[in-house]
Amino acid sequence: MPALLRPLTRSDLDFAHGLSRLAGWNQTLLDWERFLSLAPEGCFLAEKDGQPAGTTTTTSYGSALAWIGMVLVPPDFRRQGIGTRLLEGAIRHLREEKGIACVRLDATPEGRPLYEGLGFREDWGLRRWVREATGGLSSPGAKATGALSEIHLALDRAVFGVDRKELLQSLAAGSIRSRFAADGSFGFCRAGERASYLGPLTASSPDSGLELAQDLAAAAPTDRPLFWDLPDPNNAATHLAERLGFRPVRVLTRMWLGEAALPCDPMRLFGIAEPGLG
Repeated sequence: MPALLRPLTRSDLDFAHGLSRLAGWNQTLLDWERFLSLAPEGCFLAEKDGQPAGTTTTTSYGSALAWIGMVLVPPDFRRQGIGTRLLEGAIRHLREEKGIACVRLDATPEGRPLYEGLGFREDWGLRRWVREATGGLSSPGAKATGALSEIHLALDRAVFGVDRKELLQSLAAGSIRSRFAADGSFGFCRAGERASYLGPLTASSPDSGLELAQDLAAAAPTDRPLFWDLPDPNNAATHLAERLGFRPVRVLTRMWLGEAALPCDPMRLFGIAEPGLG
C-alpha cells in the first residue's frame, strides 16, 4: 500500500524533530514550529501502515517563489518511494493549489538524482562551513545593534528576489545575536540543535558583508560549533570563512523547478537562511 500524505500538525512535531536529530541536522523544535507557523497547510507527514514515515515542509514567498525543505524519511521506511511521494505532494500543493511560479530547494548529493528526476535544475552550489568550538565560554555581547526596518527588507528583496518579511521578522525575534547596518545590510546568529548558525546575512556590498560577517562570527558563542552556509560564487565570503578558521564540511546544490529561476544575487548573500528556507 502506498504511503498516504496528510498535513503536519503540532502533535507531529516531536516526531519531526526526532527525524532531523537522527539525520544529524541542525533544526531545533522551535525551527519546526516556525515551519508550521509560516505554512500551516504546506507541511506534510507521510504515513505507511499507520505509522509516521516521513516529513516535508514548504515555505511560500508570495506567488512567485516557494521553498521545499525537511524531506526526511526514517531508515526503516527508506527505498519505498516515500521521499518521492512527499516531494510530489509538496510540488502539487505549491504549483497546482497555490499557483507558485518557481519552486526552489537545496539538494544534498544523495537527494539530487531524485530532484533531477522530478525536473529540478541546478542554479548554483553552496557549502556548509564550520568553526569548531574552542571549549571556552564567550562573552555575552550585545544581542542586537539596530532593528529590522524597511531599508533592510528592501535590500533583501533586491538580493533574494522576493519579499520574505514574515520569515525575517521571525528569525530576528529568535536570534541570539543580530546586526543591522544603516546601508540595509543585516545578519543573524541563531541557536541550533548541534551548533550555532550564522545566517541569513544580506549585504549591500562585499565590504558590508565582510564587516557584518566578521562581527557576527566574533560575537557568536565559542562553546559550540558555528555553522555558516555560503554560496560557492561568493568568493569574498568563502575567503573570509577560511581566514576565520572555518572549514567546509557539506556540499549542497541550489535547484529550481518551474518558470525561469528568479534573479538572486549570491554575491551579496553572505549567509543563507538555512537549507530548508532558502
